[in-house]
Amino acid sequence: MSCFTFLKVMMILFNLLIVIGGGTLLGIGIWVSVDSGSFLKIFGPLSSSVLQFVNVGYLLIAIGAVLFLLGFLGCCGAQKESKCLLIMFFSIILIIFIVEVAAAVVALVYTSLAEVILQETVTKLLKAEYGKSPDITTVWNATMKDLKCCGVSNYTDFDSSVYMNEHHDQYPPFCCNSENTCNATQAQQDKVEGCFPQLLKEIRKNAGVVGGVAAGICALEIGAMAVAMYLYCRLDEK
Repeated sequence: MSCFTFLKVMMILFNLLIVIGGGTLLGIGIWVSVDSGSFLKIFGPLSSSVLQFVNVGYLLIAIGAVLFLLGFLGCCGAQKESKCLLIMFFSIILIIFIVEVAAAVVALVYTSLAEVILQETVTKLLKAEYGKSPDITTVWNATMKDLKCCGVSNYTDFDSSVYMNEHHDQYPPFCCNSENTCNATQAQQDKVEGCFPQLLKEIRKNAGVVGGVAAGICALEIGAMAVAMYLYCRLDEK
């Protein structure tokens, strides 16, 4: 078996796995978007911690669609020996790779700013939707119960919120250690920690794992681009 044939077969198999993975993520994304309650019951506190900061359903749908498209282009490009499909596959991966590198650089340089912006965005969402949107309320209740936290930063995130307006200036029970009504005085005394700092602790604790996964993904992308370009160039010689 020649090197060209071997790489062609590997390209087809590799991209077939990507197509299957993309289709799976699409299915999970649709499931999360339609029935987030069942998703929370199965995956527990970790899923609720992520769901409160990111709309996981739409994110998975987007990632799944991109992976499915990439896998299709790579698989068909190698199978049909199409230079057009191969160069499209190469270009899309190159764009994704550049965006990932740029995002990593920005994240490293502006980590504090990104955290502040994220906190402000999620706090606004919490004030406007907690107690009003069933999905968001379910996610936050699961998170605050399992992580024993309150709000994004602390109990003051609920000030002037829809929930407090409807509950006569009472905070959610998770913001107080007692089982009685949770008013401002009790919440201030109990000082229940916010959910965002706890989530950041978990991310920093697993920074090595996250970095390793990111490095592995980048290596796969570089390898896929190299194989695609090799097949593309060799087609000129056939």
